[in-house]
Amino acid sequence: MHKISKALVLAGGNGVRLKPLTNTMAKQLLPVANKPILFYVIDQIKDAGINDIGIIISPQTGHHIQNAVGDGARWDVRITYIHQDKPGGGLAHAVQTAKNFLEDSPFLMFLGDNLIEGGITNIVQEFNNNNHDALIVLKEVVDPRAFGVAELDIDGRIVRLIEKPKEITSNLALVGVYLFRNGIHEAIAQIRPSKRGELEITDAIQKMLDMGKNVKSHVLKGWWLDTGKKDDILEANRVVLDDYLKRELKGLIDDKSKITGRVAISENTTIENTVIRGPVSIDSFCHIKNSFVGPYTSIGKNTTIENSSIEHSVILDNCLISNIERLDDSIIGKNTEVRKQDGCTKSMSIFVGDDACIKI
Repeated sequence: MHKISKALVLAGGNGVRLKPLTNTMAKQLLPVANKPILFYVIDQIKDAGINDIGIIISPQTGHHIQNAVGDGARWDVRITYIHQDKPGGGLAHAVQTAKNFLEDSPFLMFLGDNLIEGGITNIVQEFNNNNHDALIVLKEVVDPRAFGVAELDIDGRIVRLIEKPKEITSNLALVGVYLFRNGIHEAIAQIRPSKRGELEITDAIQKMLDMGKNVKSHVLKGWWLDTGKKDDILEANRVVLDDYLKRELKGLIDDKSKITGRVAISENTTIENTVIRGPVSIDSFCHIKNSFVGPYTSIGKNTTIENSSIEHSVILDNCLISNIERLDDSIIGKNTEVRKQDGCTKSMSIFVGDDACIKI
């Protein structure tokens, strides 16, 4: 029985729900706790013992992915880039596109904008130690009508898949992690595009069921984050800061500043007359003075914050935040200035893409 040696990461798509940020960057590269989402995915794949990774990229954003990830040397893995000319073709179409890379090997498929708690090592081991034709990761959700869902038998085998059900017969949603043996290729060859014109992976898995294949489930107990919208990014930032951040103060902090809780401040960052209450992550070459930085905030490289109060926000690289009395629940794109003028409201929430200048 062959074990998984390859992973397929889906990093195409246009990130429509995250515009305007995704006008200038791939959604999989948006930072969570100052680290691109895609990097967490590659970390988890590497930790599971998989070193041969194919990344599906689109014509629109593929160069951003390639520039950020490179050849995989930083993870000691091999990266193969696979161009999907039809990013809207569906997940099953992505598998078709990667057939030359995958060959007949069993493989892991991981959506590049998803995060799951605890990694995938135990899931990969479960698949390797059993004779499953497919193993699908599921998570209980409050409202399954927005997802593809699975109905299970008492042994945890999947008996039926339903895409965005109108009537709720299961609350187990499909997470963006799938493990397949080569029977998935035969199944994909037999399905047709859905009403939205895509080759759906749910249809392919259902076809495997119809063919008598053994499709097993793994119900995720920890958190699952699909970072497809603004609030999802903020929630992912909150959860990751909560679970993984360690207190590490490498910057220059003056005597007038007060740092409490789990706060990570990188080298070459200067903090002056500022209160920082963790969990907070501040990257290198930042300058923060006469300000308050509250919990669940990430601040990217080369950013200046002065005379301002910020919390529960994600600030990307090379930004200037000046004289803002209260900024929360915000995402600020790279190279952006946010300045307050006289007479402005005291509190605001902003979602703005790269290279902006906002005078309020």
